[in-house]
Amino acid sequence: MVWFILAHIFRILVAVISVSRLSDLEKDLEILLLRHQLAILQRKTNKPVKPNQIEKLTLAILTAKLQQVTQRPSNQLHNFIRIFQPETVLRWHRELVRRKWSFIHKSQGGRPRIHQELEELIIRLAQENPRWGYGKIQGEILKLDSKVSQTTIRNIFERNNIQPALVRSGSIGWRTLINHYKDQIQACDFFTGETIQLQTLYVFFFIELGSRQVYFASITANPNETWVTQQARQLVWDLSDRDKPLRFFIHGNDGCFCQAFDAVSESEGLHVINTPVRAPNAN
Repeated sequence: MVWFILAHIFRILVAVISVSRLSDLEKDLEILLLRHQLAILQRKTNKPVKPNQIEKLTLAILTAKLQQVTQRPSNQLHNFIRIFQPETVLRWHRELVRRKWSFIHKSQGGRPRIHQELEELIIRLAQENPRWGYGKIQGEILKLDSKVSQTTIRNIFERNNIQPALVRSGSIGWRTLINHYKDQIQACDFFTGETIQLQTLYVFFFIELGSRQVYFASITANPNETWVTQQARQLVWDLSDRDKPLRFFIHGNDGCFCQAFDAVSESEGLHVINTPVRAPNAN
């Protein structure tokens, strides 16, 4: 199967090189000749054509690329796609995108659980100090020459039904924060788009919740901590002359949003708040 795929790709590359060497007149004559032969086959053949998966992949990518270049809707591609309906071929491309996202990756394992004594200590610190958050508890554990991440502390909280510090200390709830302070809140997030070659691009943006003003940051195929931190610095420079200052900055729990990223907002006097875990509607 692998050799068949490689041979198919090699044939396509050879065809592309051969076509690129033809003159415009030769290409026009070849297109007319191929169209005429297809018309003959359509009249003579009554059975539906059943392409294999590799042929579907090739037709889907070429059709999507043709639609992107010509900017034509699918109902105007009948002059180029004769054997199948254009909507069918474009549906194959959408299925390829869905399969990419639904592919189940083999688990590579994870971190081992911490010792029971350390977990019990974290629970005790949280219960006796309702204003201590993940970072504060992490610092106290570090004083005892033990290392534990904030993510681990958060997972311990979830397993033992312990609320975050803002809730345990009686602070304002999430709904109250959004409703009463929305004009002073800025948030950030990603959304994704797929290219013709099934490459995922990440679009990073900021939004002011009160005015719904969106600030486009940038696009990348590989977002990381350094990249998002630079986008935050750029936004701070652009908003340095803002009349009404912001007070809160909200973002999700993605690993890209590191301490350096939060430090950019905190340097402008913003209080950084992570969205609740497993609550996508909160962002």
